[in-house]
Parts: sequence; structure tokens; C-alpha cells
Amino acid sequence: MLRRWARDARLSLARLPSFPGLARAPSAPVHTIRELWPGNPDDGALLVTGRFRFENRIYTLDTQDWEHRNLPTAARKWLHGFTWLRDLRALGSDEARLCARAIVASWLDQPPIDPLVLDASATGARIAAWMGHYDFFAASADDAFRQLLMDRVLVEGRLIAALLPLPPNGWQNLTAFKGLLAAAVTIPSQTGFLSRFLRYLDQELEHLLLPDGCVCERSPEAQFQAARELAEMSAIMRMAQMPPAESVTKGLAWICPVLRAMRHADGGLALFNGAVEHDQSFIENVLQQGARQRLLAPAMPDGAFWRLSPGKALLIVDAGVPAPSGYDRMAHGGPLSFEFSYGRQRLFVNCGSAQAGAWEQALRETAAHTTMVLDGRSCVDFGPDGGLSRRPAHVTASHQTQSGAHWLDMAHDGYRASLGATWQRRLYINAEGEDLRGQEVVEGEREVSLALRFHLHPSVEAQLSPDHDEVLMHAGGMIWRFRQENGVLSLEESVYFGGEKPVRTLQIVVTAPKPPEPEPEPEVEPESEPEAETALEAEPAVEETENVSNETPSDVDATEGEAENTPVEETENAPPAEETESVAPQPAEQAPAPDAVSSVPKKSGRQVIQWVMERVPE
Repeated sequence: MLRRWARDARLSLARLPSFPGLARAPSAPVHTIRELWPGNPDDGALLVTGRFRFENRIYTLDTQDWEHRNLPTAARKWLHGFTWLRDLRALGSDEARLCARAIVASWLDQPPIDPLVLDASATGARIAAWMGHYDFFAASADDAFRQLLMDRVLVEGRLIAALLPLPPNGWQNLTAFKGLLAAAVTIPSQTGFLSRFLRYLDQELEHLLLPDGCVCERSPEAQFQAARELAEMSAIMRMAQMPPAESVTKGLAWICPVLRAMRHADGGLALFNGAVEHDQSFIENVLQQGARQRLLAPAMPDGAFWRLSPGKALLIVDAGVPAPSGYDRMAHGGPLSFEFSYGRQRLFVNCGSAQAGAWEQALRETAAHTTMVLDGRSCVDFGPDGGLSRRPAHVTASHQTQSGAHWLDMAHDGYRASLGATWQRRLYINAEGEDLRGQEVVEGEREVSLALRFHLHPSVEAQLSPDHDEVLMHAGGMIWRFRQENGVLSLEESVYFGGEKPVRTLQIVVTAPKPPEPEPEPEVEPESEPEAETALEAEPAVEETENVSNETPSDVDATEGEAENTPVEETENAPPAEETESVAPQPAEQAPAPDAVSSVPKKSGRQVIQWVMERVPE
């Protein structure tokens, strides 16, 4: 209660206007800073006409009512952050300059009321944008405008300082710190701004970053945005002729190698948990501003992402529990989903993300990922605040490698509460990266309808064979073939939100409809038959095997009774690789993939689908 009273008192004092002779702001920034990132002149030209583009939709900019209650929340926040000033600057005309000044002046005349005014990240973005583009729209303005602007920056800086420490909000809290730093260097007489920035940034980064450098949101997008914010902080300090804070330098050293690991060979981000590709040059610019050394994270055990890159292939897998409460507003229902690319060509992808509209929720569902969907449901539920109200309790993963080939065993129990089922996935990729295989096992009290989805990148052309037994894919001058066992193969429409605008694409779907309830049969003693192992059911004759267990903190506390949800250890007496039978033809002398569940006793609710994706030789 006392802490809340003190915070409210600080906020009340922060909102007081500045008076002459009483800690008033200077009439111009003491240190000039400039934003690092380029804008879009086309969007700038649209702003000059009184409209703006957000998420590929055009809205009218009403400068007479800054509450904008008719706009989506994400659009309101973006509009009040003023980051779009870079688009007017990119346009570069006098008309654009006067337009920027007029819009800022209208906001200063009628700033919004709560709760948006108490959004520290929106406030921080606004301060940084105003000061970063000051020389563009304000330097040539009259004295009254410039003084009004600087007085407001002082009030906004006080608001952020009063809100510290901030509640959990992921990477967006860094935007608030960036704004406070911008206020500190442009109004250095307010020494409390810089001291509070340095004091609380360390604490924020401790909460935000996992030991391996992944951000708590477990999202390539959050990783990119966090690197971008810290890179801007470092640049602001250099522009003010200040040595970068140790916490900023250290944070960039942790974040940037992981960000590099979350990119495909085309330079764009992998699409997990709210990410979009982004322009390759933009990401490179952020990385160069943030960390000169081109280091790549060797592993991401705490973030629970697996990055396997045999040959020219790249397989990135999300094998972790969704982000914890407070950091889960970007979380998607895609545990155990993966993306696969070969060279610069993306093949299997997730659908991406949207910040507003009907697509925002649809793209967070499990069905929008390259993963398994049971009974048409998501493995997570979303709460009214945008976070998760239900999530898998356990997600496990282990890794083996032999002679350049990789096996990845994973499982999650996201469907246990709703369907009484768990899902185990085994992925295998050979040393050349041209043979990717999977085995999907659903264990439950009863069989359920399932759909195994593989979303294709829009650049991939796919055709289903007349017999519906395989899909041929043409991409990047290569031909790939997809086959499966125990399911029904189809090719359906999909959508890709990874680029600047949504694009129609296709998805491979393997379904296994729920069978009718069988009639009771008399018990019959089964005949003894020899066991036949497929390519995914054979153990590798491993001489030098690397075993890596990837468990989340919640997995550590699992009881023995919950052990059935984890991948089962391989049997010791498996036949040699050359004696096994393949699920599909393999290249000569290729080590077959082991079975993730060969030692699991068969249940009435056990369903197994095997699939193979292989490159067709030219």
C-alpha cells in the first residue's frame, strides 16, 4: 500500500507543468540525437494526405481527437509512439516537414488521457522519436513551439521515471528506457533521469534475458526488437559523447548471437511466436549497430530452440514451454513446430503473425504452424489480456547426432487436459540435409481426429499426385518429394504473413479421422509375429553420440507418474542399421533414423504417422 501511494504521488508530481524559473526545460536539446533507422517514403506520402498505413490497412488520421477509440489498440499505440516520423523524414519535402510539425503540435495541444498516457513504452517511443527527428521538424519552428515541445519531453521523462520499476512487459519495457535516456541526454540538467535509467536497466535486463541470451518471450521478433532498442541506446550515448553503459553493452553481447541463430540463410527471421521475416538489410543494420563481432549462438538451451544445420539445410524447432505469464502476449500455440529451409529457399514455414484484426488471433492458433493439431483444437488457450490462460505443462526435447545426421525427440502434453492425449514427435535429418523425416505418435485414452500440417512458403510450387500418395514441390530450382504412412494426404490452401503483406500459399495436410467406436470382441490370444522396424524405428549404431536433454524449469519438478509424457529412451539391443527396413527409399549408406517410441507399449488410443521429405536428385 505504501509503495502504491508513493508511486501515485510521483505520478502526480510528474504531471505538473513546467513554470519559468522552476526546473523548466531548455528551449532546445542540449545534445542532438538522430534516429538510426530509415523510413518508408511511400508511407510518408500517405501521411501528408491525412491517412496512415498500419498492418496493410489504411486509416484516417484524426488530429482533432487523439483518443482514437475507434482504432485497434496496437494501431493507437503505434500512432502515439510517433515512430512514423521517420517515414515523413524519408519523404524529405518541406510539405512533409510542415505536416510532421502540425501533427506533433496537435498532440501537444490535446494529449490523450489515461490509460494510454501511463503506457511507459508508448511514452518512451514518443520521446525518442521527437528527439531523434528534432532537427527535421522542430529546429526551424518558432520559439513557442520548440519550448512547448521540450517542456512536454520533460513531463514525459518524469512520467517514465515515476513508473519505474516497470511491471513485466517483455522487450517493450526497453522502449521506455530508451525514451528516458533520450530525455536524459537532451535535458542533462535533470540528473535523476540518467541515474534512474542506469539503476533500473540492469534489473530489467536480468528479468528479460535468459542465461543463454534468449529473451523471455521466446520469440525471434522479441529478440530482434530487444537488440534494436539496446542498439539505439548505445547510439544515443555515443551521440551525447557518453561511454555506453555496461548493462547496454553486455545485453547486446548476449542478445545478438541468438538473433543471428534465429535467422534463415535468406537473412530473415524464423516465424515463431509473433515474428515476421523483416528485411535482411534492416536486421544486418541492427546487428552491426549492436555487436561488431559476427558470433552465432552455438545452442539455445534456456530458450529451448533447436537449430540444426547439416549441409545446406537449416531446421529450426520450437521445443519449449510457452513464455511465462507477463511475457506471453506474443506467445503462439506452436510448441514442437518447426521451419525448414535449404540454402536461401524456405520450404516449411509457420504462417507468421499480425498485430490487429481477425488475423491476429487466427495466426496464434496451433493450426497456423507446422505442427500437429488434435480434434481441431489449439494446444493453448488465450486470455482476455492477450496472454495464455492454458498451456502445456511439460515440453521435453533430447538430441542425438551421428556422422553428421541428427535425431530430435520431443513431446508435449498440451492436449492432456482437453483430450487426455500427449504427442511425441521425432525428427531426423541426414548429414547432407536432403532427407528430413518425422514420426508423430499420439497417446491417449481413445483415438482422436488429428491433422498434421506443413505450411509451405509462397515461393514453393506443389502438386498432389493423382493417387494422393505423394506431393511434389518445386522451389529454388530443386524438386522435393513428400510422402507419408498411416494417414490421408491432401494439399490445402494456407496464408503467409511473414512478409510485408499476407500472401496466399499452400499447406500439406496429413489427416487421420477419428474411427467409429468398435464393437466389443472376444479376447483372442495374438499370434507371435516378428517385429518389423521402419527407417524411423531403427536405432543408430552410435559410437560417438551426443545426448542433450532440454528441459524447462517445470520439467525438473515432474513426478515419476508424469514420465510417460517424455521421449522414451532407446533400447540397447536394436538391430544394426543395415538390417532395417525403410519407410521409403533412402540414399545409399545413409544411417536410418531411430524410433522415438519403439519401447512404448501399444495402447488402444495410440496413433502413429510417419512421413518423409526428400530432395529428388537432378
